[in-house]
Amino acid sequence: MRAEPWSWTRDGLWPEQPCCPRPRRGQSQPPCALRTRWPADTQVYYLGEGEASRRWLRQEHNTKARLCLSHMKAVACHVLARHPATTPLVWDDMLRAIPEDQLAASGVPQLVEPVLWDYGADLDIHGKALLMEKYRRCGFLRLWAASAFKGATGASQALTPIEHHLRNNVQWLQVAASGPADMLQGIVLTGWQRYDHFSVLCELLPVGIPSLAVCLQSLLHGGFTEDVKARVENFLGISSLEITDLMSEGAGSFPGSDILALVTHVGLHLRSSVDTLLERDRYVTGWFSPYHRGRKLIHPVMVQHIQPQALSLLARWSTLVQELEAALHRVFYPDAVEEWLEENARPSLQRLRALVQDLREAAGAGPSPSPHSGQDP
Repeated sequence: MRAEPWSWTRDGLWPEQPCCPRPRRGQSQPPCALRTRWPADTQVYYLGEGEASRRWLRQEHNTKARLCLSHMKAVACHVLARHPATTPLVWDDMLRAIPEDQLAASGVPQLVEPVLWDYGADLDIHGKALLMEKYRRCGFLRLWAASAFKGATGASQALTPIEHHLRNNVQWLQVAASGPADMLQGIVLTGWQRYDHFSVLCELLPVGIPSLAVCLQSLLHGGFTEDVKARVENFLGISSLEITDLMSEGAGSFPGSDILALVTHVGLHLRSSVDTLLERDRYVTGWFSPYHRGRKLIHPVMVQHIQPQALSLLARWSTLVQELEAALHRVFYPDAVEEWLEENARPSLQRLRALVQDLREAAGAGPSPSPHSGQDP
């Protein structure tokens, strides 16, 4: 739908709009409609915005719920006619609020299996069990749940909070024990790389591998016991796994652990160290403020107070970021590496380089008014 040849399938003018549920006569749905995993969340959130859909909605008794269900039924029938052995899984956002009688009469429960998803750390376990009961009454025979091991705690999240995802998965086990027997077929453990096709990258896969191991083993063994913790530590080559804190730097011997260690170091210290120098160092804030930098004013004595630590910090972080860039290139496509560095590392390096450059220019501009070495009397 985002590619121009399929632009006619959009339910509106924007590339991110959902697939139009009422395409022009003689035109079939695009190949992407054949996928088994069928998102019925953000991709259909704006359903009904297209002109054809609006005309249909203006007719008596037509609602967005009917439009959504008719579209689901049409796509499901299309998939099953060509791939009879396929079972479409539907993320259930748009199903939750539809009245039971309408959902039951739509024919959708005989065609798809809903995926109840929630990536939070504090699930409404009773509410999830009630939702499963609703789907059972509507005619769905099988259900799935979806948890997350990464990519669900912030669109620009760089480091994975393991405790959050562990709690999410353990609580889904509690939902499974509370819901209708034999309905829940399994838990889909997701690890999203973006919140949508237009957002920035969130945690990279190597960063999320310890969380993945923790969540998988907890689901497999029914919880996170000391024995499960020991198994995970053995798998990852970690001497002491921290669940409540972010991963320690240099931890692990699993594939991608070098990226985890470098990303953790950058994520925890790069921006904060630059902020400390530029915004809290008394020599920078007192004698080389934006006012001074804009006018290239500085006393030579102050250059000696600021320049050595600025150059040292820049050299240290430049080396580490280069090391990280090389590690990322061994795993990811160049555009992903470029995006991650542009979002998470280069802005701080650019601030440091700008400070160093301004220092050099100010120092070469000649003597400036002599400042007091201390406070005024």
